[in-house]
Amino acid sequence: MTATDARTELRRLEAERLEAARMGLDANDRYMDSLRRDIEASTAAYVGLAVTEIATIRAQLSGPQVG
Repeated sequence: MTATDARTELRRLEAERLEAARMGLDANDRYMDSLRRDIEASTAAYVGLAVTEIATIRAQLSGPQVG
């Protein structure tokens, strides 16, 4: 999975949260808690993948950082 893939999934989950609120499901604590956890996990994955991709590109451009 790439950072782009992770961001796409995060956007899908955020859209699901908005749609759930629009449909009145925001009162369903169990569903919303599950969705919140999914969004938190997806956010963490996205950030981790993005940072890794940035570090990899930087190392390719200027060599690995040592010291």
